[in-house]
Amino acid sequence: IMKTVPDIQEGPHARILPRHRESIVFKDVSFSYEPGVPVLQDVSLRIAAGEMVAFVGSTGAGKSTLLDLLPRFYDATSGSIAIDGIDIRHVTLHSLRKQIGIVSQEVLLFHDSIANNISSGCSEKGMGEIMEAARIAHAHDFIMAQSEDYQTLVGDRGILLSGGQRQRIAIARAVLTDPSILMLDEAASALDAESEKLVQEAIDRLRGGRTILVVAHRLSTIRKADRIYVLEGGRVVETGTREELMALNGRFRQLYEMQFRTSDPS
Repeated sequence: IMKTVPDIQEGPHARILPRHRESIVFKDVSFSYEPGVPVLQDVSLRIAAGEMVAFVGSTGAGKSTLLDLLPRFYDATSGSIAIDGIDIRHVTLHSLRKQIGIVSQEVLLFHDSIANNISSGCSEKGMGEIMEAARIAHAHDFIMAQSEDYQTLVGDRGILLSGGQRQRIAIARAVLTDPSILMLDEAASALDAESEKLVQEAIDRLRGGRTILVVAHRLSTIRKADRIYVLEGGRVVETGTREELMALNGRFRQLYEMQFRTSDPS
């Protein structure tokens, strides 16, 4: 395994990517895991720095795959992705991935202290910085309520914490790296309503200071998104604010009403 050569490689003249300050642009991006079986087809979109955008759609629509292309976990089959006008295939992997924080549905925590789990990958960070990241992630209060606060052991895979607590630690970990781009992939989909609300409040605190890309199954978590992209069959079929998409009476409204038929009449 250690000798395996990654499929994704830097070019011989790869440059360092400066900190993201302008835009992320997908241009005519298509992707297939297997030849002839497209997962994404001709996706074009532009995200301004500091925006929070969301991607919604049916299972298998290509939402998570779209996010996986940005840090080059995979390369687009065709088309291009640029950050601040620079094609991501022309920059070093380290400078690209250093700018991206990722919080997914499955949180990886180690059998270690809360502090060490937050600072994983950022061992040079001090306790003050760890605590500030936890405050931003809406995690400080529950951490201080633990038996040994930040030195409390979380158990294997964080088993001694609730799902919402694990997610907020994952957000604190992402915040500590100070990414210019934050990707949240179904970060609240497996949580109860109370935990989802706390995770959503943590996400709201991050808005403006960095570009946020959210893949969401629960549409309640993206009420404040600047723009929503609706994907079906690997294509963007609708885009707009929540209000604009509701007024279209299209696919987004169908998805929304399936979730909120008995609660939110708007």
